[in-house]
Amino acid sequence: MDTLLQATDVRRSFPRVGGEDLLVLDGVNLSLNEGEIVGLLGRSGSGKSTFLRLIAGLAQPQGGHLDYMGAPINGPASGIAMVFQSFALFPWLTVLENVQLGLEALGLPDKKIRKRALAAIDLIGLDGYESAYPRELSGGMRQRVGFARALVVHPNILLMDEPFSALDVLTAENLRTDLIELWQNKKLPIKSILLVTHNIEEAVQMCDRALLFSSNPGRVTTEIKIDLPHPRDRSDPRFEDYVDRIYVEMTARKVERQRTVQAIDVIPDAPISPVSSNSIAGLIEALANPQYDGKADLPDIAYDVQLEIDELFPIAEALQMLRLADLEGGDLKLTHMGKRFADADTNERKEIVNRALMNNVPFAAHIRRVLDERSNHTAPRRRFIDELEDKMSEDAADETLRAMISWARFAELFSYDDESETFSLENPT
Repeated sequence: MDTLLQATDVRRSFPRVGGEDLLVLDGVNLSLNEGEIVGLLGRSGSGKSTFLRLIAGLAQPQGGHLDYMGAPINGPASGIAMVFQSFALFPWLTVLENVQLGLEALGLPDKKIRKRALAAIDLIGLDGYESAYPRELSGGMRQRVGFARALVVHPNILLMDEPFSALDVLTAENLRTDLIELWQNKKLPIKSILLVTHNIEEAVQMCDRALLFSSNPGRVTTEIKIDLPHPRDRSDPRFEDYVDRIYVEMTARKVERQRTVQAIDVIPDAPISPVSSNSIAGLIEALANPQYDGKADLPDIAYDVQLEIDELFPIAEALQMLRLADLEGGDLKLTHMGKRFADADTNERKEIVNRALMNNVPFAAHIRRVLDERSNHTAPRRRFIDELEDKMSEDAADETLRAMISWARFAELFSYDDESETFSLENPT
């Protein structure tokens, strides 16, 4: 099996104003072989899309090696095409004209350009829409145009950056199924696919291998080979086993890191997602339903509440952090306090979260202590942002502080005035 792409210790960082560079990728190692679909899974901010941009030649790594067919990638490489999350079509061009663009850049004769573009449009299921404009098409049709535009150049590697995430569930499933059928029947003019996705079931449905990315910085931590024949049945116990395994792998490292960080320092060195109190309450109530009786597999609860991993994981991690639930082995289980929260009225829920913040979230307790110790019981936002930015990026610091503000407001632990950017004990408990 020929290796098309080889990444060795790839590193990439971005400059930050007034501080050290933000390290996004560090020590990324992977290979992409002919005849396989490989999925990249990880949380937002783990650098997956940045890595695709490096492969596409839209940016350069600052360390390590990134080789395509034995040669270093230096700028956009012939034989690598990309499908984006957004449809990225030119609205003033027809379907045919949009698809022809890539071939025009190759300088092919007009007759050959038209022939190949029409063939790509037919292949992807849009025959008859050649003269339509993007505004006349549904979201699924517009993404099919994006696929046709990428496929028309007959690339060796097709990069896909969450290509189905902007589509509704049924449209995405239809497009995925069509793509896999074309791939299995060897009708696609490509040799390999590298897919970035947040959808674990999508990865199991499509991929031969799933590579799990860590965050801060991003690197491949786990490789899972998916040995299932196509077409794959979601109800097959083996399919469900792969889904469970990926959930377990993705949660285990995050939980361990979260516990370590909380035990070591008041100031977190990884961002805390600003999950709303409504989301926290909603997931607790779902877990408390008789169907689960306080404990559920993450894939099952994700399906029932219709959440992707990037939506579910932050809520589950917030429950873990607040000690309202335990996250172990791919299962989410309510603690004693989590069960009390489910049965409590609003005031008691506020008291439970108040105690949870003071006992289990060191940074929230730190903000409260600073306010208690000051004579006027106020402090500027900059006071706490500066502490966070010593450990994380500006955006991550802002996310973390927003999480503290949201939870503290619900629990009436402290107040925050957005106009004056001031914390206070205006409504202390």
